[in-house]
Amino acid sequence: MDKSAGGHYVSLFPLLAAVLLLCVSCGDRPSPAVTVPWGSSAGDTSSAAAGLTLSDLQTGGEMIMLTVTDPDTYYDYRGRGMGVQFLLCERFAQSIGVGLRVELCRDTAEVVRRLKGGEGDVAVIMMTAEDVEAYGLLGCGVAVDSLALSWAVAGGNVTLAEALDAWYEPRLLAEVRQEINNAAGLAKRRTRVYATFVDRKGGVISHYDALFRRYAPQCRWDWRLLAAVCCQESAFDPRARSWAGACGLMQIMPATAATLNLPMERIFDPEANIAASVRYISRLNTTFSDIPDATERRSFVLAAYNGGADHVRDAMALTRLQGGNANRWADVERRLLLLQDPRYYNSSAVKHGYMRADETVGYVSSIRRIYAQYRGVASTQKVH
Repeated sequence: MDKSAGGHYVSLFPLLAAVLLLCVSCGDRPSPAVTVPWGSSAGDTSSAAAGLTLSDLQTGGEMIMLTVTDPDTYYDYRGRGMGVQFLLCERFAQSIGVGLRVELCRDTAEVVRRLKGGEGDVAVIMMTAEDVEAYGLLGCGVAVDSLALSWAVAGGNVTLAEALDAWYEPRLLAEVRQEINNAAGLAKRRTRVYATFVDRKGGVISHYDALFRRYAPQCRWDWRLLAAVCCQESAFDPRARSWAGACGLMQIMPATAATLNLPMERIFDPEANIAASVRYISRLNTTFSDIPDATERRSFVLAAYNGGADHVRDAMALTRLQGGNANRWADVERRLLLLQDPRYYNSSAVKHGYMRADETVGYVSSIRRIYAQYRGVASTQKVH
């Protein structure tokens, strides 16, 4: 407080408040909009300029990939992401030292909307140069020059675009396509596994029969059916490792092993691997407990063991939609095959997109055939 010439005290608080208000109002005043080449304001975070820079991604440790489900872009394979475009994006993420998170969209329009809204970092779909320009994005990364197709990032994300362009080489696309083709060929051959015996006359299927007998009751299965799964999965090789990363006798994926309390250092141990597999089968039995017939339920569980429960549920939904019996495997396996057709895996009834259904259908058929032989039943006879 200050004393005036007249001897009265005058408060300085109102004056200070006015000055502070003036400063705040000046600080809040919007800056003039700056027009940038991609047609948005530099201060407009909801525009195509949104998106984390390369250094932001590396600091945060994660990159978000926006895509659609398709055999060429992304699909779930036994809990492992698969698809040419996904595998390429995964390689790029590894090259810059970050993890990769996939966000699936219904269509290109949703991919673009979410990319421009800052909900993702890179659109991992092959977009035409005309679409990239029309949406105000930056084409970059994986590209097919002859078709003017490429991935894209938000319009202002120049550093990420430059990093993607510097990383990508056409040989990478060829390498990943060959990897996928080789894996598909191997998987196709694996659907025709034949029953093997250590001593057929003596009734010895494998060196692990005692373990199958010990653990099969925990999932209420015949031990010989468990042996048939093992024959199909690894041909009784405890060190087997698939192209997708599945390990051991029962080919357990590392991500699944983590949910089954199976440490990676024990994933190739025969007993630990079989015990974890039985826990997983028990879980799947519960998942499909709404199928009343135990014999039918086994086929659903086998399909889920190979292709994932979510995809099997999608096929059941399609079966109901088309008037079939969703609790009968013969009806559902036909709809499972439809999940390879975009007319069906993009339908509203399907929640988890494309799957390699011919492999899963062949897998179930092969195990049923092996199990028939292990039971001493002719392969031409109906298996229950």
